[in-house]
Amino acid sequence: MATSLATLVLKPGREKSLKRRHPWVFSGAIAQVKGAAEPGATVRVVGASGEFLALAAYSPQSQILARVWSFDEHDVVDAKFVKTRIAASIARRELLFEPQRGQASGPASERISNAMRLVHAESDGLPALIVDRYAGTLAVQFLSAGIDAWREVIIPALQELTGCQNIFERSDAEVRELEGLEARVGALVGSAPVEPVAIREHDMQFLVDVVQGQKTGFYLDQRENRRRVRQLASGRRVLNAFCYTGGFSIAAMQGGANSVLSIDSSGPALEMARRHAQLNGLDSDKAQWLEGDVFQLLRKQRDARGEFDLIILDPPKFAPTAAHAEKAARAYKDINLLALKLLARDGLLVTFSCSGGVSADLFQKIVAGAAVDAGVDAQILDRLGAATDHPVSIHFPEGEYLKGLVLRRLT
Repeated sequence: MATSLATLVLKPGREKSLKRRHPWVFSGAIAQVKGAAEPGATVRVVGASGEFLALAAYSPQSQILARVWSFDEHDVVDAKFVKTRIAASIARRELLFEPQRGQASGPASERISNAMRLVHAESDGLPALIVDRYAGTLAVQFLSAGIDAWREVIIPALQELTGCQNIFERSDAEVRELEGLEARVGALVGSAPVEPVAIREHDMQFLVDVVQGQKTGFYLDQRENRRRVRQLASGRRVLNAFCYTGGFSIAAMQGGANSVLSIDSSGPALEMARRHAQLNGLDSDKAQWLEGDVFQLLRKQRDARGEFDLIILDPPKFAPTAAHAEKAARAYKDINLLALKLLARDGLLVTFSCSGGVSADLFQKIVAGAAVDAGVDAQILDRLGAATDHPVSIHFPEGEYLKGLVLRRLT
C-alpha cells in the first residue's frame, strides 16, 4: 500500500455508495483532505472511521471530486496499471462482436464494422476516457483531470495496442470546463484527417468527420438500433427527425422504405447525409432533406396533416444532469406528442433520449404523457439501448445514458 498518497476522508454515513462500488465521490461527501494532492493525482478514499474504500483520481474543481480507479487497497495506479486496463478494454471488444453468417475469416468485429468504441470510461475501469476507432484513426476524449494526467501514457499505449497511425483528440466536451480544464482538439499521433474517414457498418458505408463532427464524429452507440430500423422500414413512409448525418435514414432506405423525410437544423450535417445516400447507391427520389428548427418543422408537418408509418426521434442531449430533467421533460414530451400525431394508425415510433439526467422510467412516463395528450393509445414493442461496445457497469447506472422505445400506435 502506498502511504504517500493524500487521503480523502468521508463524512459519517457517506461511504454507502462506494461500498456498492459506485465509482464517483462527490465534493459534498468529503469531511477532510489529508495531505497535498495535485489535480489528477491518485488519492486514497477512507470512511469516517478510517476504513479503506477506494483509490481514486482527484479533481478538486469538479463536483465529482474523485473518480475511482480501484476498490483494491493493494493496487498501485501507475503506467502499467493504466496500460493493462486499456489492453483489457480493447480485448473485450473482440468478444462483443459475433461473426456474421457467410463472412470470410478474420476478427469478428471487422465483419460487423471497422468502427467501434474501444474504451467506455467508467464502465471499462478507465474513468472519463473515451476511445473510438474509425478504421485506422482513433478519436480520444480525456474528460477529467484524473485521466488527463495519464495522457502521456495512454497515447503511446493506444498506438501500440491498435496499430493506428492517426490519433486525434476531441476533448472539447463541456464537462472539461467543470473539471477546470481547457478544451483540446488536435492531432496527437500522425496528422488530422483532411477528409472524412470512411467506415463500414454491416453493409452500409458512412463518412465520419473526426475533426468537427458531433461527439467524436459519429453515433457509434446507435449501431444496433440502425439495424433495427432497417428491419422495420420496408414499405413504410419514414420520418427521421434530428437526423444528423442520416444514419437512420440510410438504414431505412436500405430496408426498403417507400420514402424518407429527414430533418435537421444543420446544413453541413444534411449535406453529409446526402453524400451517404449517394455512397450507398440509394434512390435519391425516395429521400427528402429539410433544414431548420426540428420542432417548428414537425409542427408544420402536423398542420399540413402529414402522416408517416415509421418515425425516428433521436434528439440531442436535453438534460446532461438530473438538474436539467424538468426542462428536458417538456422538450421530450413536445416532440413525442408531435410525432404521435403524425404517426398513422399501426405506425411505429422509435424514440430516444441520450440524456443522462433522464432515467428510463422517467423517459417512459414522458412518452406516455405525450400519448395521453395526443389522444392515442400505443404499445411498447421493444426497449433499446446503446450498442454492445458501450457496456454499462452494473454498479454505475449513470452509464446507461441512451434509452429508446419502439412503440406501435393503436388508435
